Amino acid sequence: MNSVKKSFGIRDLENLTGIKAHTIRIWEKRYGLLKPERTQTNIRTYSLQSLQKLLNVTLLYNNGYKISKIADLPEGQISQQVREIVAQNSVKSHAINAFKLSMINFDQSLFQKTYSGLLAERSFREIFWEVFMPLLHELGLLWQSDTIGPAHEHFITHLIKQKINTSTEKLQSLEPSNTDKVFVLFLPENEIHEIGLLFVNYELVLRGYKTIYLGQTIPLESLVDLKNYYEDPIFVSYFTVIPTKDDLGQYFEDFREKLHSEIKSQLWVLGRQTEHASADNLPENISVYHSIEQMLKQL
Repeated sequence: MNSVKKSFGIRDLENLTGIKAHTIRIWEKRYGLLKPERTQTNIRTYSLQSLQKLLNVTLLYNNGYKISKIADLPEGQISQQVREIVAQNSVKSHAINAFKLSMINFDQSLFQKTYSGLLAERSFREIFWEVFMPLLHELGLLWQSDTIGPAHEHFITHLIKQKINTSTEKLQSLEPSNTDKVFVLFLPENEIHEIGLLFVNYELVLRGYKTIYLGQTIPLESLVDLKNYYEDPIFVSYFTVIPTKDDLGQYFEDFREKLHSEIKSQLWVLGRQTEHASADNLPENISVYHSIEQMLKQL
């Protein structure tokens, strides 16, 4: 069974390209840019080729091309103009669009080809901040609007995690140069969203710190073992979904009871759920950071 999505509604196109549905209809009617098909109930649907063309048209449009001029270009020349812009300017939006297409098509080779092209002129760190971070933000919106399903999200995030792991592994062949702190990275029980924590680990290793990466869904009881090896490790976690707003206070209290009372451990927390944590009411050993950059400044 072929799982590639081949048909898109106009709202899908709007969500994937950032061009309003009203504008797409005008371009379609006035300039003949797209040729939708119609369902039996007369609803417009668009092919994968139409999506690809619109992503290219959007790139040209956002780089100052008038839509009337784009409409006059032969089909092959639109792609050629896009390649020229990318070659001249290293346009990150083109890479983001290519990654979106690879996700929609479950096309691993397109992902690898796009990533390799970026890596030829950027460091992994630059690619993550400039391309993967905006892409991940868009994925959240696409998922919420039902433009993509969980399979699409898992496919693309798995490939991004591979790149973080590969880049981290290269750094880990070097001995830590900052020995004043040891970081233990983990996700709470039932929390599986790992990309943020993986990248925090990369940034810490890049700065020469020793890290112990424990990964997903770790009970607090399991962290107590670390007291036998390190005097005052800094625990780092990333709360994307778990613990919920209502459970945050209890989680911090459980951490204090199980870890801080014996080994005076610090807990640094990042992630979406931190917006529900008030800095005024936090226990003394817990620090909340609303971005990775904010945490890195603390170092």
